[in-house]
Amino acid sequence: MMSAPLPLSDKQLDSIRQARARINIWHGSVRSGKTIASLLCFVLLIRRAPATGLIVICGRSLQTIERNIIEPLQDPALFGDVADEVRHTRGATTAVIMGRVVHLIGASDARAEGRLRGLTAALAYVDEITLLPEPFFVQLLARLSVPGAKLLGTTNPDSPRHWLRTDYLDRANELDLAAWHFKLADNPSLSPAYVASLTAEYTGLWRRRMIDGAWVVAEGAIYDMYDEARHVVDELPTVTRHWVGVDHGTSNPFAAVLLGLGDDNRLYVVAEWRHEARKVHRQMTDAQYSAGLRAWLADLGVEPEWTFVDPSAAAFSVQLWHDGHPGIAKASNAVIDGICSTATALDSGLLRIHRSCTGLLDELPGYVWSEEAAERGEDKPVKRDDHSLDALRYVVHSTAQEWRPLLPQAA
Repeated sequence: MMSAPLPLSDKQLDSIRQARARINIWHGSVRSGKTIASLLCFVLLIRRAPATGLIVICGRSLQTIERNIIEPLQDPALFGDVADEVRHTRGATTAVIMGRVVHLIGASDARAEGRLRGLTAALAYVDEITLLPEPFFVQLLARLSVPGAKLLGTTNPDSPRHWLRTDYLDRANELDLAAWHFKLADNPSLSPAYVASLTAEYTGLWRRRMIDGAWVVAEGAIYDMYDEARHVVDELPTVTRHWVGVDHGTSNPFAAVLLGLGDDNRLYVVAEWRHEARKVHRQMTDAQYSAGLRAWLADLGVEPEWTFVDPSAAAFSVQLWHDGHPGIAKASNAVIDGICSTATALDSGLLRIHRSCTGLLDELPGYVWSEEAAERGEDKPVKRDDHSLDALRYVVHSTAQEWRPLLPQAA
């Protein structure tokens, strides 16, 4: 007898009972219970799946499938005795669930569509549908050709112009499609304190998507919470820890920002170093940039714990290493995640900027979403005057594990 120890809400139970369409999609806010409900439904359908046709789990990569799907299914605290029926060796492209072989397929780009060619499927589970290439999703549906075949999938909301919204969810009445929209309140296992903490981690666009579960467009200023009177300071507290973010440029500006943790438990952009080759009519080599960066830090009397470098600037990282610069790391360049982290730090009041950082302060008000990208259902900033902002994004997002515990609880 299958059991799951977590309590289930009426909406979760209803979605499991009603998932009888060819396409079944759970969408809404983070931690709203949609994944638990969809996975329980998936396990139940594995038991009933025809012997002919493959069973597949698809996601952004094999690693995300293991983290988001396999590991939760193997957790008895989440899925009770189901966990004993899930067998998988990390890195393998198959698992055995409820006695059936399940194929794990990563789809990081449009070329992944080729992995589905020739495949005949009876049951598919798709993790975070909006992150997959549209051609892959279309091809997967075409491969669900066994009579009674079904697709189950989950996603957080994206732009209202995203293909999943316009071509599928908005056409549910025309298609054999069932969908359920979840909010945080639909997950009975979350404590009020956790909900408050989670809410505090998102702001603006991301709060509407990740907390309210709304499909909303990115528009206007990216850091619309930025207020010079609130965020810019003339004096700094005692700063106990330091990190650097570097956006490398040759003809474009080279920008480095120094982020510090004050003794008041706030983050401060302490200082900034820029070289703008076009303005001064002089380009610099990586060796000169390395010397300039190290001289700037020496003048400040600072040795940062880590220097997070633009991941596309591998040669510059090698130069820093060769010159003995300590703690060099490749910055996380997940643009949207990095913007989200920076927006959260600004909106919460955790992040302040010293008035001397003129390049960064000049760029902040003009950093806007691309209207052309929004028309395509994509979230992208306009790529203009963003060099110090990129350096800030690198260092803030790459140190998120250090400062997220300092976020104030949501009211």
